[in-house]
Amino acid sequence: MIKTDSVPNRSEISSENTWDLTPLYADRTAFSEAFSAAESKIPILASYRGKISQSAANLYAYLKEKDAQLLVVDRLYSYAFQYSDQDTANTTAQAMKNQALGLYTRLFSAISWESPEILTLTQELLNDWYAEEPGLENYRHFLNDTLRQKAHTLSAGEEELLSLSADMSYGPQTIFNMFNNADLHFPAIDDGNGHPIEVTHGRFITLMESRNRQVRKDAFKALYHTYGAYKNTLAAAYSANVKKELFYTRARKYTSTMEAHLDSYHIPTAVYTQLIDTVHSFLPSMYRYVNLRKKLLGLDELHMYDVYTPIIEYHSPEIPFEKAKDIVLEGLAPLGDDYLALLREGFDNRWIDIYENQGKRSGAYSTCVYGTHPYVLLNYQGNLDNVFTLAHEMGHSLHSCYTNATQTYVNSNYTIFVAEIASTCNEYLLISHLLEKAESKEEKAYLLNHLLDQFKGTLFRQTMFAEFEKITHEKEAAGEALTCDTLCEIYKDLNKLYFGPDMVIDDEIAMEWARIPHFYTPFYVYQYATGISAAIAFGRRILSGEPGALADYKRFLSGGCSMDCIDLLKSCGVDMTTTEPTTAALQVFDTCLGELENLF
Repeated sequence: MIKTDSVPNRSEISSENTWDLTPLYADRTAFSEAFSAAESKIPILASYRGKISQSAANLYAYLKEKDAQLLVVDRLYSYAFQYSDQDTANTTAQAMKNQALGLYTRLFSAISWESPEILTLTQELLNDWYAEEPGLENYRHFLNDTLRQKAHTLSAGEEELLSLSADMSYGPQTIFNMFNNADLHFPAIDDGNGHPIEVTHGRFITLMESRNRQVRKDAFKALYHTYGAYKNTLAAAYSANVKKELFYTRARKYTSTMEAHLDSYHIPTAVYTQLIDTVHSFLPSMYRYVNLRKKLLGLDELHMYDVYTPIIEYHSPEIPFEKAKDIVLEGLAPLGDDYLALLREGFDNRWIDIYENQGKRSGAYSTCVYGTHPYVLLNYQGNLDNVFTLAHEMGHSLHSCYTNATQTYVNSNYTIFVAEIASTCNEYLLISHLLEKAESKEEKAYLLNHLLDQFKGTLFRQTMFAEFEKITHEKEAAGEALTCDTLCEIYKDLNKLYFGPDMVIDDEIAMEWARIPHFYTPFYVYQYATGISAAIAFGRRILSGEPGALADYKRFLSGGCSMDCIDLLKSCGVDMTTTEPTTAALQVFDTCLGELENLF
């Protein structure tokens, strides 16, 4: 149950319910001192220009120095952004964040010559240098991957020019984030009991889960009418981001923005397109789900504001955060004692910023700087979905723990493509555990519905988002203007395709594209869909007790970016270059849907 009082200020939140940033920096003074020191060292990197191609010793010395400086800047960046995210209206924090972004820009500008100079080396020479300087072995994958991208790396002068544009390139995303988190406010609605309740980012989904249809409808309209009032501004921000991405795509001689983003991690574009095609082939299953939802809710018409409310009349109590931690620990027991010990360490030592406060960034995330423990931002509201969010974000965090304990800094930053696998595997293990414990038909049905909703939100919905990105970026590349009307038409048509004939596609949903922060990090969201496919592949093997399955999974968690992510997954038993993992995951959706249909 949502409390009807106003959202508290940051100062009103108990410290034990907030994350402790002091392991990063003791205070803002320590941040400032570290910032000045880091800034003063950047010229050291520039001094290696023209030297790293001269000898193995020079190359190794440079790469070590770069790692040392990047690690410090990572820490500064993380501290500033977390400090800002806990209260986006804090102008001091905003200034620190801008400082950190500027420092990243200056550092990468100072090393913009790096790739062009490395590309003057041959693979044969590098192989000789690996033997001559053993320390370079640590950088083998990084160096080989740099050579792989030779066709898309420009001259030193051109790379320097592009690096100088980096700070400016954050403009559309920064504008959207400030508008969405600091300036945008939604009206209050009736909570169904005659009391006003403020609609917020953090409360929206909880309101949409309400059994009271009028509450759902009012929250839906309050949110999207508010976005609609700024539709032209938001379209301009989105269009500017797409144009920016197209500029970098063409500058680096890629055929499409999709190719540019996927090639960064050596992902074939076929992985993206075959995901969309595979999901399209299972849309009849989604239509069955929509039909069942309509039937069980007893509605003549199913509207877009009816897609989050549980379709089963099961009164799950409010889940205090302490209970949520216990539920997660029980559900993830198949991952072993070492995994549970790390979970408890995070729960007991203020890794997590738990509750919503005024100005706090919406949503949830996990972040980690090499050499320190991870952090998790939540906006916990006390429902089952938030328990899954806790399991999800701790999956990210423990992925970082395993990787950082195994890999060196340069090989620790696992790619975005695999980043959602550990988090989603946690969710799958948790729901499987809860289904086994279900004590009644109603509880089982409720949990099956939750699992189906996870598929709907993660595999179907994120693929729909991915298709929206594919269409809009292709239109911009073809010279078509991305006006508000165009974006809304594309988005509404996709909702019609993905939800089918039994869903009323309300006009308001056409504005949903305007509230998706991930669209400002293009060609990211498809990885939620590929991630759930790989996660279920791992989860099913672990739960079945397959010999070696847990060891394979821990090896995956520990792999970092020491090899191409596609190859890492293959070596652990999951081949994402085929349609098999996505098809198998969608078959799980089919099976669960059949179980729920049979219960009624």
